[in-house]
Amino acid sequence: MKDETIVISLGGSLIIPNQIDVGFLKEFKKLILSYVEKGKKFIIITGGGKTARIYIDAIKNITNPSTEDLDWIGIASTRLNAEILRVAFGEFAHSEIIMDPDLIPVTGKPIIFGAGWKPGNSSDLAAIHSAISVKAKKIINLSNTDYVYDSDPKINPNAKKIEKISWAEYRELIPKEWNPGLNSPFDPIASKIAEEEGLEVVIMNGKPIDNLANYLEGKEFLGTVIF
Repeated sequence: MKDETIVISLGGSLIIPNQIDVGFLKEFKKLILSYVEKGKKFIIITGGGKTARIYIDAIKNITNPSTEDLDWIGIASTRLNAEILRVAFGEFAHSEIIMDPDLIPVTGKPIIFGAGWKPGNSSDLAAIHSAISVKAKKIINLSNTDYVYDSDPKINPNAKKIEKISWAEYRELIPKEWNPGLNSPFDPIASKIAEEEGLEVVIMNGKPIDNLANYLEGKEFLGTVIF
């Protein structure tokens, strides 16, 4: 990926699938720091995962929250996940998580963490805007799924994996509208902006961590390229 800053959208499903996955976070830290040693810089945007869904489900059982209220709860969850990553990376991370991906701080630290930004989308949009801010043309989206499929593999056992797909084709597969807690490989709002900006997004499973290493090394990897 040459000398450009590497932008990663780190799914909450990897950070906290049920409980915080300490083993994965240790492996992720080790890999990222191995590239920091090679002079690479990263912006890592975290998702909400189970934390967001627990809080969203809870408030729905207490009252009738607005969609915007649910989004803010989800955003707070993503920021909590970003904080644990920021602290985990210690001296290598910028001292504060970014709240606005259009305003990337100038820092001597090689890693900047961010999270959800504003209502109406997921943390994927923050990753897109971060990439635009630093003029990166590619984004790595790490989740707990291997590929984009032509239908939901959890429902359809015959769902076919897709290794390469255009934004126009991809957007036909996913919901048109955003709603809090939407489970989509890359959210529809972020996808629309990515298409307009000519960005490439790679959807891949963060486990095993070697899959990410293969991609960063330009080797064969398992995942879907959306272009």
